Amino acid sequence: MGNMQREKGKRGERELAGILRENGFDTRRGQQYNGADGSADVIGLPGVHIECKRAERLNIGEAVQQAQRDARPGEASVVFHRKNREPWLVTMPLTDWLKLYQKAER
Repeated sequence: MGNMQREKGKRGERELAGILRENGFDTRRGQQYNGADGSADVIGLPGVHIECKRAERLNIGEAVQQAQRDARPGEASVVFHRKNREPWLVTMPLTDWLKLYQKAER
């Protein structure tokens, strides 16, 4: 990954963490090193592993698989992603969404 892409990724992580904080969640950018340690890109949502992608072309299937690989047992694997000048989107496996929604309904 080039330096410009890496910086765009870091900016995206800070942007997403800020949006989540504005909405009442105590989130911040994860302290990962080269993305190799399996830590989430944004941390602070208990039970959720966040993979953050700021890219014009994204293989969403690969991103979801990465989130699933890196999630700790019991964590929902979630990909937050957006392109330039477009809104943030959230993609996750249906099974993880069902678990989160069922918890929220209780």
